[in-house]
Amino acid sequence: MQGRTHTCGELRLSDVGKQVRIEGWFDNLRKVSKNLGFLILRDFYGVTQVVIETEDMMETVNGINYESTLSITGTVRERSSKNTALPTGEIEVVPDGIEVLGKCRYNELPFQINHSKDADENIRLKYRYLDLRNPAVKEKIVLRSKIVADLRAAMNAHDFMEITTPILTCSSPEGARDYLVPSRNHPGKFYALPQAPQQFKQLLMTSGFDRYFQIAPCFRDEDARADRSPGEFYQLDMEMAFASQEDVFEILEDVLPPIFAKYGIYKTASKAPFRRISYLDAMETYGSDKPDLRIDLIVQDATACMADCGFGPFEGNTVKAVVVSGYEGTRKTIDKLCAEAEVQSGSKTYWFRVDANGDFVGGISKFLQERKEAVKEALGLQNGDFVAVTAGKKGAAQKAAGVARKIFGTNAPGHFNQECYEFCWIVDFPMYEIGEESGELEFCHNPFSMPQGGMKALQEEDPLTILAYQYDLVCNGVELSSGAVRNHDPEIMVKAFELVGLGEEAVKAKFPAMYNAFCYGAPPHAGIAPGVDRMVMLIAGEESIREIIPFPMNKNAQDVMMGAPAEVDQKQLDDVHIALKLPAKAE
Repeated sequence: MQGRTHTCGELRLSDVGKQVRIEGWFDNLRKVSKNLGFLILRDFYGVTQVVIETEDMMETVNGINYESTLSITGTVRERSSKNTALPTGEIEVVPDGIEVLGKCRYNELPFQINHSKDADENIRLKYRYLDLRNPAVKEKIVLRSKIVADLRAAMNAHDFMEITTPILTCSSPEGARDYLVPSRNHPGKFYALPQAPQQFKQLLMTSGFDRYFQIAPCFRDEDARADRSPGEFYQLDMEMAFASQEDVFEILEDVLPPIFAKYGIYKTASKAPFRRISYLDAMETYGSDKPDLRIDLIVQDATACMADCGFGPFEGNTVKAVVVSGYEGTRKTIDKLCAEAEVQSGSKTYWFRVDANGDFVGGISKFLQERKEAVKEALGLQNGDFVAVTAGKKGAAQKAAGVARKIFGTNAPGHFNQECYEFCWIVDFPMYEIGEESGELEFCHNPFSMPQGGMKALQEEDPLTILAYQYDLVCNGVELSSGAVRNHDPEIMVKAFELVGLGEEAVKAKFPAMYNAFCYGAPPHAGIAPGVDRMVMLIAGEESIREIIPFPMNKNAQDVMMGAPAEVDQKQLDDVHIALKLPAKAE
């Protein structure tokens, strides 16, 4: 049988009079009478109207469920009532025959295909193959494909070589839980799915490859967020030998802006060089290490002029303020935004405003009356200014102020330039931090980063004051990637791990290949790995990362379409030497 002669998005006025065969899904039928109706056939490329003009043909169509796949042969003619909104809107096909290629056996669908985005998310994910038939959903996956193709082309143009790295590897401390794979041939031992190709790409540098990249799958057992898919994600993984931090920046500043400008819902993107902001400055000025620079507000320190004002939550704490000029929100709106800020930050946001006479009114203003002039001078206040205030330990006050900056900045007129992509680099991260759960010294970012000051800093400085050659790429308040200049010296590596309680033997045991490879002479090298999923989400203007992933898991890391995770039979468990120890069921 002859296949289709044209797609459903291809026919034009120039095709009038041609005998054609089009194939696709039965999208819709608008009946006018028992012998007149308009059938819409849909495929990957578009839609074509097929006009039904006989009773016999209408009877044939009436016996077919929507979403069946059809093959329609017929003649192209000019439409008398044209639809200029459609590429094929000037023609229609008069059918000679309609053949069912794949029958839809259900009279009712889980949702209307063209309105699938309005359905419950778990229903959409369960019937993802139907959801993807919706052109509005499908176009995001097409967009993803185009972006990935352009990323590959750009990296190739910069002389990077695409090399794939192993999926089955060993467990290593990357900052999240591993997915473990039991070994059949080695009882009691496990592979791990890579959280990132970190060690392998560094080993490629020691092997003499100069520039590596891949669109790398990464696996992390962590909870879902709007901008993070549970289980697996993809990143533009890259590494450069004999390279500095600035070399890495130069590549991405050349690769990313054209792609964002070409495909993005906003047509302008930051030009090189992107702003460089130190981690400490970012926290102090924006209350976040991923600031949205489209917002022109800044965080100011108000501790000196407010901490001892008599307001209980301020006493003995750091106080931060965000001044918003021209904001005239009602008390109800302000309370709503403050409540939203508390949900996001875990800390309260307080407020007051300066009225037209220069007096402090509303919120916590009564506690500030005696020091009004000092507060005005410290914060540079003008009549009409609104002030959001946070307090707590320094980190908590900063974080809360950063949330308030974002919430009020996006709601106050004139402070948010939404229609662009604003990139920045956050640099000079601390090498170490005190872990929130452990209370012990831990690596702040990547454990394989080079400390600023090298061995001397590790030997002589307070670990919490040591900075690392680590950096984050941020766009519109979203962290796209972390990267670093790598620690390629085994002696410095051992000392760096020693500070977090891992001695030389532990380093050799946990990272045998990398440690040994570095002992044979490793080049200085640096890299980064922007998240492909997050980039596409930003470019497409989607709020949820699941919209740009072909087959995403739900928020509970379940694939409700395939039924994963799932139980396996006892023989499969026996083959890999696994015995289950399940939590007791609640009675």
